[in-house]
Amino acid sequence: MARHQKKLGEILVEWGIINPKEQTKAVDHAKGKNLRIGEALQELKLCSENNVYKALAAQHNMEYIDLEKSSVAPNAVNLIPDELMKKHLVLPLGMENGKLRVAVHDPLDLETPEVLRFRLGKEIRLVLAPKSRIKRYLDDLFNTSASTTIDKTMDKTLKSLDATMDKSVDRSIDKSIDIAGMNEDAMNDPTQAPIIKLVQAMIMEAVRNRASDIHIEPMKDRVRVRYRIDGECVERDRIPLRMKGPLISRLKIMAGIDIAEKRLPQDGRIKMTVDKANIDFRVSTLPAYHGESVVLRILRPDSVRIGIQNLGFEEEDNKIFQKIIKRPNGIFLVTGPTGSGKTTTLYGALNELNRPDRKIITAEDPVEYNFTGINQCQVKEAIGLTFAKILRSMLRQAPNIILVGEIRDLEVAEVAIQAALTGHLVFSTLHTNDAPSAITRLIDMGVKPFLVASSIQAVMGQRLIRLLCPKCKQPDKDPNKSWLKLCGISEAQLKDKTLYKPRGCDHCTGTGFRGRLGIFELMLMNNEIRDLAFARAPTNKIRKAALAGGMKSLLADGKIKVLNGVTTAEEIVKVAQVEGIVTE
Repeated sequence: MARHQKKLGEILVEWGIINPKEQTKAVDHAKGKNLRIGEALQELKLCSENNVYKALAAQHNMEYIDLEKSSVAPNAVNLIPDELMKKHLVLPLGMENGKLRVAVHDPLDLETPEVLRFRLGKEIRLVLAPKSRIKRYLDDLFNTSASTTIDKTMDKTLKSLDATMDKSVDRSIDKSIDIAGMNEDAMNDPTQAPIIKLVQAMIMEAVRNRASDIHIEPMKDRVRVRYRIDGECVERDRIPLRMKGPLISRLKIMAGIDIAEKRLPQDGRIKMTVDKANIDFRVSTLPAYHGESVVLRILRPDSVRIGIQNLGFEEEDNKIFQKIIKRPNGIFLVTGPTGSGKTTTLYGALNELNRPDRKIITAEDPVEYNFTGINQCQVKEAIGLTFAKILRSMLRQAPNIILVGEIRDLEVAEVAIQAALTGHLVFSTLHTNDAPSAITRLIDMGVKPFLVASSIQAVMGQRLIRLLCPKCKQPDKDPNKSWLKLCGISEAQLKDKTLYKPRGCDHCTGTGFRGRLGIFELMLMNNEIRDLAFARAPTNKIRKAALAGGMKSLLADGKIKVLNGVTTAEEIVKVAQVEGIVTE
């Protein structure tokens, strides 16, 4: 879970150095004079520079050093060229465990550490020291009254700070950073550093283009930026390679993760307001050959509250789905690959069932969306808080409904089945290609066939298909017969039907598609399927029995949407084609 980071003023109040009234006075003074709160506190003589920097160090989890001549190791000043020390106002303190300790005065300056790493070819460990102490030491070192020049340089550096600071170090950059203040005004602020404006523009553009992910991928000669829009990756920017370090460091510090760790994958989170909508970003970094690859998953709270009726169910499937989720016990599984909308479907079901008379508990990894009235538990493998452990504890909490983010192994599967058999309604997901495969997958995991047969109520496979843009789609007078054949659409079925094809306009950014909808195959467990599960029958036999029992395949459900003019046959075949099946 994200760790809240206290504001500078809050830390000083907690330490008893200032009182709440003085904090408020400093904040007002900072706003009026366009200062940081630390500067305001010093100008009002409410707090010493030492205490301001000690609080800054605590806020940013940095080592604070009360800089004296004895703090600097002999010959340490030779480790950084004079011009870099003067330009960036930094002071080398010596080597420690293979890293160069450098005293800095600005914990949010992302560019200087990258410049030092590049120029020196060394790993850097930053420590915080008061600005005046560093200046005094450098003045003595170079025996010059160059403080005026340094002040001018630092003024430029200070103007490079993030708009989230509002010219005040008081703005919190917590582990789940809330940068609600970053908006269009920040974009138009000429004092913002290019890297800050670049990241801000990239995020805002992705959100406005309805992207679900932002992919930042360092390559040999550039940094590639791609957005995933309606399930398709679209290349957007080619950022110069020299911007790689600052760009990735900027994203890391926004997500509250360690900017110095480049060898291991890391995860973080950003909270941000874009166009008056609160949006969360799940950030993942992965070391790759040319540098760290970063992916921002865009989590919009409204996207999982669209309602079951808007998921894409045909009327018959909707009625069956409503009956299943209102059963008192049993397991309901949703299957499909990553990004097929399984989470949205399950959250839609929970939202429908979320009433004051029902207790709902979830175990998720991670908790992506927060729901009022539902107890949501975050899996933390590092401390042993696994799906299985949460599940066992859940059962002692007397829930009516349980959601398990994913059945990954035998232990989780057995506990979920036990919960279903003891009177709980259990929702979960499984990574299989279709609904019938879920039965054989569970048995392959090691679950006893009679438990699978008796506990599962229904399995639903799903995919997401792109919808034709309503503003520019045009009738397809000569549809491709090969795609129609693969989709199982005959000439007879085309009578009195108009098929459509994409064209492209500003509304859909030229793609011809806008938005997505689900296609489903809903397999209800009947006596025949239970007998086949008990007998460890292969998937093709279970599928045949399910189709005979009334299950509509993904392909058949997609065919209805093609004939209704909301998508194309090519789109359906691309996501739902089953090998060996041409028509139903």
